[in-house]
Amino acid sequence: MKHRNIIDPNEIYQILETADCCYMAMVSPDGSPYVVPMNFGYDEYYVYLHSARKGKKIDILINNPKVCLAFSAFHQLRYQSENVACSWSMKYKSVLVFGEVEFIEQEEEKIKMLNCMMKKYAGRDFNYNAPALREVLTYRVSLRNIEARAYRY
Repeated sequence: MKHRNIIDPNEIYQILETADCCYMAMVSPDGSPYVVPMNFGYDEYYVYLHSARKGKKIDILINNPKVCLAFSAFHQLRYQSENVACSWSMKYKSVLVFGEVEFIEQEEEKIKMLNCMMKKYAGRDFNYNAPALREVLTYRVSLRNIEARAYRY
């Protein structure tokens, strides 16, 4: 079997921890897809995201908060025969999270979310001044609806 569904939460968290970004897919009001790479943080309940308060992404999310977040990690190029192009492939593990963006404005919760993201990338908490907290938009997506799989692992 080439693909294997992943149901173990520890293996799913390992993928989220190893992935250096996620891709957030949205649907614009005209029905066209829109995908952006995002830094993120997570805990056992949510994926946390942040951005500027204005822009195309935010306009789309206000209109339609449904998203799909895609993560992948553990990439490894492989082949069965070095001289046969169609035998080359990429091993990977991936997670898809389906849900709705929930915007968070409470200062204490924003700080928690921002520090969750910073711990992923910097390994520590930070302090945030009032202008920084006012200017950043934080949002989260529930981890209730997940699909995860491994290819060739």
